[in-house]
Order: sequence, then C-alpha cells, then structure tokens
Amino acid sequence: MSKDAAGLFGPGSVSWRVDRELVVLAGGSCALLMQAAHPSVAAGVAQHSTYDTDPFGRLFRTLESSFAVVFGRRSEAEATLRRVNAIHATVRGRRADGAAYSALEPEALLWVHATLVDTALRVYGRFVGPLPPEDEQRYHEESARVGIALGIPEGRMPGTLIALRSWMAGMVSSGEVHVTPDARRIARTVLYPSRFPPRLAWDAAHLISLSTLSPELRSQYGIRWSARRERGMERLAAASRRLLPFVPAVVRIAPQARAADRRVSQAGAGTR
Repeated sequence: MSKDAAGLFGPGSVSWRVDRELVVLAGGSCALLMQAAHPSVAAGVAQHSTYDTDPFGRLFRTLESSFAVVFGRRSEAEATLRRVNAIHATVRGRRADGAAYSALEPEALLWVHATLVDTALRVYGRFVGPLPPEDEQRYHEESARVGIALGIPEGRMPGTLIALRSWMAGMVSSGEVHVTPDARRIARTVLYPSRFPPRLAWDAAHLISLSTLSPELRSQYGIRWSARRERGMERLAAASRRLLPFVPAVVRIAPQARAADRRVSQAGAGTR
C-alpha cells in the first residue's frame, strides 16, 4: 500500500480509532467554547470569521477540513494543512483590550490544538469506551504532528498528554484563558445557531458538550449546570458505552472514515 493511500496516520492509528466515531462530534461545541475562551482566538473569530452569518457553512467547512487531514490521502491532508496555514497567515488584528494578536501566535495555536485533543479523548472515553493510557498518549503524539504542521513550534508542544492537560489547566487558573464579551457573543451563536428548532432542542443537542466543558469555563459563560443533570449524563454515557457496539456502522462511523477503510482495503488488495 502506498503512503499516499494510507494518509497521515493509517488504519493502525489511534487517530483513526477515535475520530471515526460520530459521537465524538457531539463534543464539538465544547471545543469551540474552550477555543473562544482564549482572547486572541475569540478576537480572530469575531473579526475574521463568518460564524455569525453562516454558522452551518463554517461548521461544515471545518469538519470537511478536519476529516480530510485525518482520513484523506496523504496528498489531500497535506494540501488541507497548507490551505489552513495560508488562511491563518491573514488573520491578525487587535483584541478588545488593545493587544495585538495573530492566528500564528504559538500559544493560541497550541490552545486550539489542545482543546481538540482533550475534548475528543474525554468524549470518546466517556461515551464510547475508556482508552488505555498508552493509547491516549499515542493519540496525543499523532495529533502533535498535525499541530506542528500547523505552526506550533516543536519545542512548545508538551511531550505528554498529562503535560498538555496540566498546561491547559494552568491557562484557565491563571486567567490567561477567560471568557470575554467576544467569547460570549460567539457562544450564543455556537449554542443557538438558528431560531429553529426551539432553544430547548438546542440545549439537548449540546448536553454532551456542556458535560465535557470544565466547570470553571461553564461558570464564566453563565451556563447553568446541576448535580441532577450530571447524574443524567452519567446514565446516558453508560447507556452509550453499552449500546454503541450494536449500532450499525452506517450510523456510528463517519462516512469519511468508511471511505478511508475502503481505500486502504483496495490499495492493499492491489499490492498482493
């Protein structure tokens, strides 16, 4: 099988195992809210994104790029990374506090990267099944290759998942990451991107994400949570872990992952 067909990671990777699960996407709004809590990221989104005028289009484009990097051919993944880098090179300005920002800031890049890694592993572990620590570390190492390709200096990338999560906690506890007015405006669009369906339906759709969001950031966003709601999420997670193995692949697995499986299978058959 050619390197191009295998993509950046290939079928033996933890990235393919985790990112193929559609339930992991249910943590997407958690990652977005975490990202927006970095003032530079929030300013960049507010000033350079169509999040408020075309929220669904922006979401679909983001998902398309993410799946292309993980499950696409190597040439497709590398082209996607180059395109994202080109977009980031144009994103700069000033935050509400007057500080200059750029999408190429190593700290901002690392924060966005960390939110994606942390959220995916938390949702997978809770709603699909626990991963051994060594597999979580492998996921971190595989994802780090993408982060470095997107401009994070190799020396700034924590060597372990534990160190990455410790750095994230420090960013929140120090106040370097905090919810700004820009972040609150972004959150309103993330949580309620359209008038229909009613807000109650959107609230239900975001439950997995909101259960994954750190209590401190939930509080800063003004998102109410309760012990009763947490107990409900525990029951939902237990049911998900128990029932997911019986869900058909066409419902459970991302179509991009299923296409990658077929591509690798055909490439392997062609080399025999």
